Amino acid sequence: MSKKAAIKQKQTLSNSHYYLQKVTFDYLKDDGNWQTKSQEVYDVGNAATVLLYNKEQGTVILTRQFRIPTFLNGNESGMLIETCAGKLDKDSPETAIKREIEEETGYKVTTVQKVMEAYSSPGALSELLHYFIAEYTANMKAGAGGGLQQEKEEVQVLELPFDTTIDMMRNGVIKDAKTIILLQYAQLHQLL
Repeated sequence: MSKKAAIKQKQTLSNSHYYLQKVTFDYLKDDGNWQTKSQEVYDVGNAATVLLYNKEQGTVILTRQFRIPTFLNGNESGMLIETCAGKLDKDSPETAIKREIEEETGYKVTTVQKVMEAYSSPGALSELLHYFIAEYTANMKAGAGGGLQQEKEEVQVLELPFDTTIDMMRNGVIKDAKTIILLQYAQLHQLL
């Protein structure tokens, strides 16, 4: 396959926490002609997410935390129920998700299974999200979870019956895409 684009210029618009750039590029159209385009791209880094599940109990571990973008877009409380997730930083996806599981939920798992990877919102974000599943048991609880205090995280840990989370997804209580994807993955593959 031939190259479809050539970057002409990148202009940093913001680098406060992540990078917002205006990218000007030449794009090869299907008719064989090149067209110059500009688009803003938000680089938030790559991330990993995991659905923790307990087959014996029929439960899953989810988190609940405040998300300002959802508050700005009509979520009155700003609280969002989601699967455990976090940025890779310089770690492999597997190492990063094990770290995030312990930080956010307090569980220490040794085995995670990667099930897919997908771009989160490719119209604006460069983020590639790595999706995992992992079994947990009560004896894997190593701490309180809740996130890192130095990062000012305030994460609530929810242990819920799997069937309840499916109902929550159907009735709009769970609105986070990565969580919906992993819950549907679990349902499709009959993990619980």
